[in-house]
Amino acid sequence: MTQIIPLLATNSQTLSVRLGGQPCRIHVYQKSTGLYLDLYVADVLTLGGVACRNGVGIVRDAYFGFVGDLLFADTQGSSDPEASGLGTRWVLAYVDGPA
Repeated sequence: MTQIIPLLATNSQTLSVRLGGQPCRIHVYQKSTGLYLDLYVADVLTLGGVACRNGVGIVRDAYFGFVGDLLFADTQGSSDPEASGLGTRWVLAYVDGPA
């Protein structure tokens, strides 16, 4: 199952969402070197400062204790995500299995 996580085209945002039954907080932020993501599960930092790449899983390993994976998808090509196109060109998806 895939779930699209709604994002705004802004340089920094934090949202709370339930993914695969897990209470999650996701912080997405733009730096000069690219877009980054922090993932909190049940208010515990699970992954911090992960560089976001087009089509590449963010969690990638069950070792982190997160069920499923997150990934950005470019709806207009194959570029890495930028804050200015979040929610339109680039969407953040949750998949309940490995990405």
